[in-house]
Amino acid sequence: MKYGFSERVKFMKSSAVRDILKVINQGNVISFAGGLPEEELFPISAVDQAFHKAITTNNKALQYGETEGVAALRLALAERMKKKGLTRDPKDILVTSGSQQAIDLFSRVMFNKGDIILTENPTYLAAIQVFESYETKVVAVESDDNGMVLADLEEKIIKLKPKCIYVVPTYSNPTGKVWSLERRLKLLELANRYHVVIFEDDPYGELQFDQQAAPPSIASLDENDLVLYTSTFSKTVVPAMRIGWIVGPHQIIRIMAQAKQATDLHTNSVSQHALVHLLNDFDIDKHIQTIRDTYFERMLVMKELLDTVKLEGLEYMEPKGGMFFWVTLPKSINTTELLDIAVKEGVAYVPGAPFYVSNPELNTMRLNFTNSSPNLIREGMEKLAKVLERANLRL
Repeated sequence: MKYGFSERVKFMKSSAVRDILKVINQGNVISFAGGLPEEELFPISAVDQAFHKAITTNNKALQYGETEGVAALRLALAERMKKKGLTRDPKDILVTSGSQQAIDLFSRVMFNKGDIILTENPTYLAAIQVFESYETKVVAVESDDNGMVLADLEEKIIKLKPKCIYVVPTYSNPTGKVWSLERRLKLLELANRYHVVIFEDDPYGELQFDQQAAPPSIASLDENDLVLYTSTFSKTVVPAMRIGWIVGPHQIIRIMAQAKQATDLHTNSVSQHALVHLLNDFDIDKHIQTIRDTYFERMLVMKELLDTVKLEGLEYMEPKGGMFFWVTLPKSINTTELLDIAVKEGVAYVPGAPFYVSNPELNTMRLNFTNSSPNLIREGMEKLAKVLERANLRL
């Protein structure tokens, strides 16, 4: 039977990362591909107690809830953000099914067909997926290690009149870079001058290895109600709870809440109530510090092994936080074509090409260091080094 799908289906794309995970999960492969937290660090006992408490002390946890989110959770989120210099009324917070839903709801209420979104190149590929599914045009802005190049940003704002600027300025996915304070302030200045909304995606901000490494969030510096800020507990508690949130201008959050009503009515109530108990009864900041310490150790192990790869032209920036290394190889190496060989040798990564809005650099790759033990990182990196060195010799 021929099905009558909507025209919009033409703009939907599969996730390169998800497709790779399907393949490598079928065999004995050491994976540096997924952006997965370490399961052994999940606070299982605390989560168990929080869910038990949610279910046994409050029947509301099993009932339909407010679309905007459980009031106690929004209050707790407002308090956590206040510690980071981001002061928002709980009524301007929308609890979402992961921060990915926040990107989708924002896109649904803000973008028309053909609207322009400016972003870095490369950037978070699942955001590109969402934007393009709404028939927008995503345009890359030149970037360096400190963030967007301001001259190119301003030129494209003037020429293209974008609806939004999407940024992941702190330990970004995929590059791991951190925008400088100067670039954050200049971005706000340009957005205010030309009346452009900024969407700040911050899933990794709490995974810093150096307390002084990252400047304040762009949202915390905003004085003109220009910035929507989204984050998640997927990287700091457990991904399966699917709890994210977004804060921003009241009018936008209100319309997003209406769109959420038509999507799923509300985010999982049990998880929200459990998270309230977890935040009240569990030392989550101490837990996050344990995560940081563990990931920092693993990052150093991967860095040490990257430094031993005998490949002229291999470059990377040591991450100051987050979950990834972004590696540039000699231009003769195509990491997409090389992936099948690497998987057969027992190691996987994500080729860099899918993260690019335009002009992909085919000699790049993203490596995750958080989901493998130091021993597995050593074993996997030794396999990867042999694959890369052999590929270089064949060229």
